[in-house]
Amino acid sequence: MSEMPAVRVDHVGIAVESIEEAEELLFALGCEKIHEERSEYGSFTWATYVLGGASRLELIAPQEGSESFLTEFLERNGPGLHHVTLEAADLDRAVAALEKRGVTVVDRAEFEHWTEAFLPPSNPTGALFQLMEYHDGYAETRAAGERLFVGGGRL
Repeated sequence: MSEMPAVRVDHVGIAVESIEEAEELLFALGCEKIHEERSEYGSFTWATYVLGGASRLELIAPQEGSESFLTEFLERNGPGLHHVTLEAADLDRAVAALEKRGVTVVDRAEFEHWTEAFLPPSNPTGALFQLMEYHDGYAETRAAGERLFVGGGRL
């Protein structure tokens, strides 16, 4: 039962100092902003942008005057690629399949409308991967609704 379930790229997260300043480039590229929300789980704000039919970009910026993983990241690296989020149809099965292959999975957390886990950037790609499984209520509690999902629906 450790076979990898369906997985797809959900979005690419980009760390920035200011969403307002950074999004101008995304608008110039043809992106449409569909969502912005202050995280209730950390000191940051995230905004979602659609480019074409299925591409999603996310800007994440620290709350002014706060210290968090994001302020530390920006101090170390400056603005840029922060993470790649992969939506998994079944996070438990995805984690089991990865661990069976010797892949390190860390920081698993369950929230009201999604569950997540991370592959740390110490992996051979150097990229931080977020694995996410959406649950009922995720789209229904946000104004952008089903548009937040690639293709208009979750896996």
